[in-house]
Amino acid sequence: MTRIAATRTLENVLRRVGFRRVCGVDEVGRGCLAGPVVAGVVVLHPDRHIAGLSDSKKVPPAEREELFEEISQRALAWAVAEASPAEIDTMNIHQASLQAMRRAVMSLVPLPDLVLVDAFRIPDLMMAQRGVVHGDERCSAIAAASIMAKVTRDRQMRALHEQDPRYGFLRHKGYATAEHLAAVRQFGYSTVHRRSFCPPALPVEFDTID
Repeated sequence: MTRIAATRTLENVLRRVGFRRVCGVDEVGRGCLAGPVVAGVVVLHPDRHIAGLSDSKKVPPAEREELFEEISQRALAWAVAEASPAEIDTMNIHQASLQAMRRAVMSLVPLPDLVLVDAFRIPDLMMAQRGVVHGDERCSAIAAASIMAKVTRDRQMRALHEQDPRYGFLRHKGYATAEHLAAVRQFGYSTVHRRSFCPPALPVEFDTID
């Protein structure tokens, strides 16, 4: 995948017109069969440049871990939040993703005065916001949020693998790989699977493993 370096051009423009705490927000895990959807939010420090920010999917895992530590130390503020598999099944993945992003933004203290979101807007936020198409590639704050969310979720999936290695979460992080689908056929869905997600290759009915 071609990696495009995100820039702070948009954040700088917004700060010049009066917005002081500009945050970026993004989520990861929408297309997975298992695990939560996780949202990250970051307010970058205007005077502390962080090199290498880009869409988390295009950053190698070891570099993502390094950037996670750098962002956590150099950003003005950051947070992560999630929506569980049960919430995803109850409200659908799109609404659960919005809920996770809303939770992340609202956990910041103090709250941001402008929210930059990858692609779309978050309903029911009390502050100004702007959707940025391909924001995780173009906007440093959104790219940083993507990395915080991705690293957090990957760590969670590794922990789930240690609890139950049958599904191979360590390798595919809950996505619908051939290995994962074969494990679901053999063992059924676990408590961390999204029961509303049923790939075409799987039967509608299956045994539940707790």
